[in-house]
Amino acid sequence: MARVKGAMMTRKRRNKVLKAAKGYWGAKSKHFKMAKQAVMKSGNYAFAGRKMKKRDFRSLWITRISAAAKINGMNYSTLMHGLKKAGINLNRKMLSEIAIADAEAFAAICAQAKAAL
Repeated sequence: MARVKGAMMTRKRRNKVLKAAKGYWGAKSKHFKMAKQAVMKSGNYAFAGRKMKKRDFRSLWITRISAAAKINGMNYSTLMHGLKKAGINLNRKMLSEIAIADAEAFAAICAQAKAAL
């Protein structure tokens, strides 16, 4: 049986890593060994970043809701408790969008939450 040489697959694998490392500083974009390490590390950062993005957006929504609730004479925790008691199932993303786009509607939601308490 003929001997299979691995040069083609090795080159493909190396080029894939070097392409992913394009734009990295110095030898990290030129040398395979350093590029491989940099690509692995950047993959870890990207994975963690996708999780952090969710946390950051949730805290942003909460900050916006809190600011709008203070305008309507409530604090954030009281508002959320009142919404739960009133049976209003709006997530924080939608509440923050309502607070930004439609202040009157948010004031009405706050009034319902106050009435439920």
